[in-house]
Amino acid sequence: MAPLPVGIRFINSFSRDQWYRAFIFMLTFLLYASFHLSRKPISIVKGELHKQCASAGEPESRFSGPSSSTRHGPTHWLLNNETDCGWAPFDKNNYQQLLGALDYAFLCAYAIGMYLSGIIGERLPIRYYLTFGMLASGAFTALFGLGYFYNIHSLGFYVVTQIINGLVQTTGWPSVVTCLSNWFGKGRRGLIMGIWNSHTSVGNILGSLIAGYWVSTCWGLSFIVPGAIVAAMGIVCFLFLIEHPKDIKCSSTLPTHPRASENGINRFRLLKQTTHSEKNGPLDPELQCLLPSSGKNLLHPSHVVVLPSDGSMAAISFTGALRIPGVIEFSLCLLFAKLVSYTFLFWLPLYITNVDHLDAKRAGELSTLFDVGGIFGGILAGVISDRLEKRATTCGLMLLLAAPTLYVFSSVSKMGLEATIAMLLLSGALVSGPYALITTAVSADLGTHKSLKGNSHALSTVTAIIDGTGSVGAALGPLLAGLISPSGWSNVFYMLMFADACALLFLIRLIHKELSCPGPATGIQAPLKEH
Repeated sequence: MAPLPVGIRFINSFSRDQWYRAFIFMLTFLLYASFHLSRKPISIVKGELHKQCASAGEPESRFSGPSSSTRHGPTHWLLNNETDCGWAPFDKNNYQQLLGALDYAFLCAYAIGMYLSGIIGERLPIRYYLTFGMLASGAFTALFGLGYFYNIHSLGFYVVTQIINGLVQTTGWPSVVTCLSNWFGKGRRGLIMGIWNSHTSVGNILGSLIAGYWVSTCWGLSFIVPGAIVAAMGIVCFLFLIEHPKDIKCSSTLPTHPRASENGINRFRLLKQTTHSEKNGPLDPELQCLLPSSGKNLLHPSHVVVLPSDGSMAAISFTGALRIPGVIEFSLCLLFAKLVSYTFLFWLPLYITNVDHLDAKRAGELSTLFDVGGIFGGILAGVISDRLEKRATTCGLMLLLAAPTLYVFSSVSKMGLEATIAMLLLSGALVSGPYALITTAVSADLGTHKSLKGNSHALSTVTAIIDGTGSVGAALGPLLAGLISPSGWSNVFYMLMFADACALLFLIRLIHKELSCPGPATGIQAPLKEH
């Protein structure tokens, strides 16, 4: 018999469950990366919506290709006393406030919708809910770009489009976090979710590159193409997303307990021999999930009893989720951490354009370095928090280092391109690390807190509360940047440093508790108590 090829041996080295978990990991990664891909174009296009004004009698030759504004045509001579400062209504002196209003419209709607999204998501099938959100988001992202082709200059059109897009995008985060947590247990959750959360940065990078490709020639396509990608991924979600391992008779990663185990659906305990009628009965499908692929019973079914299913428990209420220890502190911390992160997300390309005097395309490409740093920051935060078993302390340390780093960034970025590149990478790691850890591993830990007594219906609501509160900061950050930036970019950085200090302040109690107690002090990783 010929030996098996190396590739086939590699495939056989993993179990069926492991392959399904890897598939869900990659699928949810790509699904949410597409959401962030569609959010990035507005920050790239800002430099094109308002440009440096061309003088009268000077040809508009800054960009090649199709017109950057359909009002004037491809290349033209401006009339006497006429200027071309971009796309109306963003061509006026108050353009920063108007662009900030677009950010605020999207993010404020996102923050409000997020609180409702988690509650709704607990009561609907994740696959249908997420598919609807992705199709709708793709449609409204593309609708913004159609304003270019239909020569729309109404501020109201762009604001309303942003509001609706913000609302439908709230379907994404609670859905993917809940789905991933169903498939992966608490073991090495920080590392797994730290790697998985790099979808945020990957989506931002792809969004910057795609939007930047057309921004100088046909900025409408900077929105239409990402919108089409999100909608296409929505179809993929409908066709392939598996919400829970029990749907295909697989096992999730099980935590280790001395006398009891929990798989998020039922609890199983070793008991004495059951009756003969129970012994000869058919094997429960839930127990089948615990058996190896070979079909051999490591544990005889007659020694196992299935306690009442968590699925029979009612979904947790909003106030009930707030009473989970640590939810309020981490939510308020994320409010300020996300304020900083989203200010960079929406304003960094314009800042680079103004400080380093680059065009919109090059500024967009350079801004991706912040997201590259964010990938490493999220993974590093996950690894450290897993090793120390101290989530709050890990976040606090990175926040403490982030504030002085932002001050250095504001100072050295004016010294040249090389200094800007170095500080973009470092700032991205320190700013995105706490944000990534709180929205993933911390949210999943709190959503499966021991005080819930195994209720699996809390995860989406807890995730939505934490991310919804963070989204309030995400809405305030770009708005404040638009209002403060006319007085100088240094004032914007002072605002960001103050926000980092506030984020750290809300974690002080949890950090003190972690450092004063041996092991994980927050209690979010404590084992199941036996009843």
